[in-house]
Amino acid sequence: MALKIRLARAGSKKRPYYHVVVADVRSPRDGRFIEAIGSWNPTLPKDAERVSIDEERVKHWIAQGAKPTDRVLRFLDQAGLAKRPERSNPKKAEPGKKAQERLALIKQAEEELAAKLEEEKAAVASATEAPAEEAPAEEASS
Repeated sequence: MALKIRLARAGSKKRPYYHVVVADVRSPRDGRFIEAIGSWNPTLPKDAERVSIDEERVKHWIAQGAKPTDRVLRFLDQAGLAKRPERSNPKKAEPGKKAQERLALIKQAEEELAAKLEEEKAAVASATEAPAEEAPAEEASS
């Protein structure tokens, strides 16, 4: 029999409260379970005692082959009972295909605008330097 250490929801609508239970993987989330070994109240503030787990029973059930779900593994990692491996999904942070296309268009427009500004600056600089050189020559010939 495959066992899971998982959460079973309790509490009323919009007021969640979870029991940490050991259950057969085939039983429904809020259905039959073997043993309740803790609780989690997510409505409490983060600095309060939100999670309570019976450490002895957790060690017993893990020794029997029970596998914790990801959320329960987070709790066990905080309590120092199990190690939760780091997850890495670098593609999740990337923008979607359409957003990448929009960013490419914006970048291209910015580069074109920067090139135009450089050309205008160069034209203004050459226009201001040229009359300054010719002006003394005109004064000398007059």
